[in-house]
Amino acid sequence: MAPPALHQVATSQFPHQSQHHRGPRLRPDHRVAIRSALLDEFRSNKSRNWELSEIWGYVVEFSGDQHGSRFIQQKIETATSEEKQKIFDEIVPHSTLQLIQDVFGNYVIQKLFEHGTQVQKTILANAMEGHILPLSLQMYGCRVVQKAIEYILPEQQSVFVKELEANALRLVKDANGNHVVQKLIERVPPERLELLKAFKGNVYDLATHPYGCRVLQRCFEHLPEEYIRPLLDELHKHVTFLMQDQFGNYVVQFVLEHGKPHDRGLVVSKLQGQMLDMARHKFASNVCEKALVTADSESRRQMIDELLTVRHDGLSPVMIMMKDQYANYVLQRALSVVEGEQKAVLIAKVRPQLINMRRYSSAYSKHLIASKCCCRPIYVLTWLIAFPVERLIGKQSSSTNGDSAPKENNGANAAGAQLDASSA
Repeated sequence: MAPPALHQVATSQFPHQSQHHRGPRLRPDHRVAIRSALLDEFRSNKSRNWELSEIWGYVVEFSGDQHGSRFIQQKIETATSEEKQKIFDEIVPHSTLQLIQDVFGNYVIQKLFEHGTQVQKTILANAMEGHILPLSLQMYGCRVVQKAIEYILPEQQSVFVKELEANALRLVKDANGNHVVQKLIERVPPERLELLKAFKGNVYDLATHPYGCRVLQRCFEHLPEEYIRPLLDELHKHVTFLMQDQFGNYVVQFVLEHGKPHDRGLVVSKLQGQMLDMARHKFASNVCEKALVTADSESRRQMIDELLTVRHDGLSPVMIMMKDQYANYVLQRALSVVEGEQKAVLIAKVRPQLINMRRYSSAYSKHLIASKCCCRPIYVLTWLIAFPVERLIGKQSSSTNGDSAPKENNGANAAGAQLDASSA
């Protein structure tokens, strides 16, 4: 029987492949695009109940089409072994790399890794070998590389690592490649991860990078102590600067939340003596909040004591924090975790300032409402700070005689979200 007629529809086999990709194109296809009559019929006849047997000979074409790809993905999940083998045979090896880099085709390859036999997964991975770096840097290829890492055998994982290790830092700092590195850290035994050696001596550079900070957190999350200790020791040398960095602060927070007591203690010790300055910093204030929550009772008491101590210039840190757009959140956090006698002392420091702030708001609100040029009215900022603090004080006062520590106040979080929106 003669094959269906072909219709020219675009300038490349897959129109979307004409877009720029981060990674190099492995197999550029300059053929004139054609769409078969079968695919045209499939796209136009959505009501028909199509079966895989009706598209044999056109699997690659359907995989590169938005609707055809979705159809094949759905069918693979419930296909028989024979049907999956036929799909596999049409794609591998000649169209493997083409579909891996395709906006729609990559999903079909991922489904084959998920639902294929181990032999099929091995053959698919073999077809990728020699191209792991460019695929990892490519928008769609990086997704297939990640999926492959999840399903291939350890020996093939090692082959992937070997191809990437010379370019470890390049991958970490790449929008696509960093996801591949994270997947390797999660799935590959650390003794096989030679690329980790590239991280030593570069912790500050990685922690202050938008993608590098994520990779470091995956290291701290998944690797054993012997592998992360050199990285943590290096991080502690820069922790004061990192907590003030827009990306580094997330790494420090991760250590506070998930690190060992020794590492948490080192971070908290860097805050002591400069709690007010750090609380007023846009990024470091997040670290202050996390430290108040995760620190041991004695360290928490010392941090809050520092906020209660009047400065040499006679100003109260509490008063300064209540009026600061970032430090007020740290004060709210302190109110939510403070314990014992220190709780009454902190509330006594805050309560008089609330009255002053309310007066300040009333005195200027009419003028600020009339001022259209004021992008963030002071009365709004004052109210958003005072309201959650006042609620926290009321809640704390009612539980001062109780035995248990107060729970975090949801109202404070809601008001905090409003403050973030008003400062955007």
